[in-house]
Amino acid sequence: MRELTKAEEQVMLILWEIKEGLVKDVIDKMSPPKPAYNTVSTVIRVLEGKGFIDHKAIGNTHIYFPLISEDQYKHFAFDKVMNNYFENSYQSLVSFLVKEKNMDMNELDELIQLAEKLKNKK
Repeated sequence: MRELTKAEEQVMLILWEIKEGLVKDVIDKMSPPKPAYNTVSTVIRVLEGKGFIDHKAIGNTHIYFPLISEDQYKHFAFDKVMNNYFENSYQSLVSFLVKEKNMDMNELDELIQLAEKLKNKK
């Protein structure tokens, strides 16, 4: 799997939401100013080439749908961030969140409780 560009990610977020649709459906879900039809169509073809989406043809119409789930991409993106920025250390990640994002003690306690629940599931 490869990282998505900002434009590709915008299209994928819409396709994950609507499950399947035409280029027009994707454009309709975009915030103004809306890009040109050809621009979105090109991004969709690139995503198809990367294996993120596929289509079914009905006459001359193509209905696009995701092949990669949002969760699959989230895992990929998170793993990349963990590798590149936190040396795969959850301690470094939590330290960053506490320092840079001003996590308060309640949020930190919730995070610790969640980590303990997940640890106990394993």
